[in-house]
Amino acid sequence: MPAIGMGTWRTFDTDEDRRPLVELAMSSGIDLFDSSPMYGRAETSLARALEGIRERVVVATKIWTADAEEGRRQADHALRLFGHVDIYQVHNLLNVPAQLGLLERLKKEGKVRAVGATHYQESAFPDLAALMKTGRLDMVQIPYNPLRRTAERELLPLAASMGLGVLVMSPLQNGILDRHPSIAELDELGIKTWAQAILKWVAGDPRVSTVLTATQQAAHVRENAVAGDPPFFTSDQRDLVVRIAERG
Repeated sequence: MPAIGMGTWRTFDTDEDRRPLVELAMSSGIDLFDSSPMYGRAETSLARALEGIRERVVVATKIWTADAEEGRRQADHALRLFGHVDIYQVHNLLNVPAQLGLLERLKKEGKVRAVGATHYQESAFPDLAALMKTGRLDMVQIPYNPLRRTAERELLPLAASMGLGVLVMSPLQNGILDRHPSIAELDELGIKTWAQAILKWVAGDPRVSTVLTATQQAAHVRENAVAGDPPFFTSDQRDLVVRIAERG
């Protein structure tokens, strides 16, 4: 699993050719791509960009519907596009009994490698934790950054204790990019940009498998990828990132 992965929300919801973006990401060390039917044309756009190189990447996608039959149609569509799905998730815990059951069957058939569940709201974390404790999941996808640390209370320790993978969504959202560290602070962190500091802070948490970012700008792809390179922050550097984030 790469420290930094690529999300496809908005950036792949297009008929434009995303092959150059995918190739740039891969050459930078980003070889996990996360999608969903929620993202419009993103799954189809990603599959088109992966033609001939599908086996060189990890594809994560989701079932996004409360309707069992629609869930089956979404899975059939994704399997036609990608051949198999490496990480298949129940998006936002929609109809877990039906959709997780579907993904478990596909895993038994060898069409899916790992199954999981996602949610973007901290208010749903108790429900996600309860599902994790059933032992049916291989991974979860959750929000987490220096300003959104609710996951540290239960979900991240629980994932670590159960050996579950953790994908982190939206690390650069919710206003955190509005902070303005000084040049001296960036030097102390050993990075060039505040975005890199946030991503390295998240990726450096040993309970996190991959941090997902979404961009269509080449410079940002390279910038994001560098944040996944070791060495990761010391405890003092992690504390500094938190102080910068919290001072507003």
